[in-house]
Amino acid sequence: MNHKVIPLSAGLYLCAVPIGNARDVTLRTLDILASADVIAAEDTRTARKLMEIHGISIGDRKMVAYHDHSGEGVRSRLMGLVRDGKSVAYVSEAGTPLVADPGYKLAADMREADLPLTAAPGASAVLAALTVSGLPSDAFHFAGFLPNATGARCKGLEGLRSIDATVVLYESPKRIRALLTDITATMGPDKQVVICRELTKKFEEVLRGTAQQLSDELEDRTLKGEIVVLIARGDQTETPEVDVKAALTQAMQTMRMKDAATAVAGATGLPRRDVYQMALSLKDDK
Repeated sequence: MNHKVIPLSAGLYLCAVPIGNARDVTLRTLDILASADVIAAEDTRTARKLMEIHGISIGDRKMVAYHDHSGEGVRSRLMGLVRDGKSVAYVSEAGTPLVADPGYKLAADMREADLPLTAAPGASAVLAALTVSGLPSDAFHFAGFLPNATGARCKGLEGLRSIDATVVLYESPKRIRALLTDITATMGPDKQVVICRELTKKFEEVLRGTAQQLSDELEDRTLKGEIVVLIARGDQTETPEVDVKAALTQAMQTMRMKDAATAVAGATGLPRRDVYQMALSLKDDK
């Protein structure tokens, strides 16, 4: 399919590309790739292949490699092109630029220099995984890749344990079993986990179960491909009323009642109004 070249104003265009299936690219991204003066890419070979699949010729246009190891010089070059009135399309190897992918420093420098940039949204492994996971998607927290070292990874999981949202992680197939072991240790063996592998590709697979169940299931199996891990939202355990009253009683020995109610409400996560009413009842009892 040949795409019509359309006039683009000068600026940086952050374009989402497929995470697997080449047909998941948006028509807008194809138009931008066909029209931009310059194509910047995390992997120029992948970008060329995608363009070839959709009948887009690079022609005599410039193609610039920009990835995590690119320095300030490459960013300055791309920004200079925009200053000269050129349109620059940027694509990561897969998915949406900046989402656990290169492009953040480039976009930040563009904003700092007050140069125009815009996004052409599309495929994202985070959103694709959320839609098929079966876990609540009304609120989610994307934590990207956790540290490789066990201690640092466990510390990261500890920080995610009480988040009142579905947690989404990216992980390497080589470390998936170690991650499940650490989830079991920090969040408990019954924590609900979903593993999404090779989303939108031929061998797409979604595994659901507790951290312990999935750990046992993968003991004699080696996963391959891109992996997204989702963890059920944190447990919101209510503080027993007797404990709240005890905390209020102690706090009111050194604070005014209003201040004590504010402090205990903040510590327990309970509404301040409810805690204040409890404080009033304690005062009346005395």
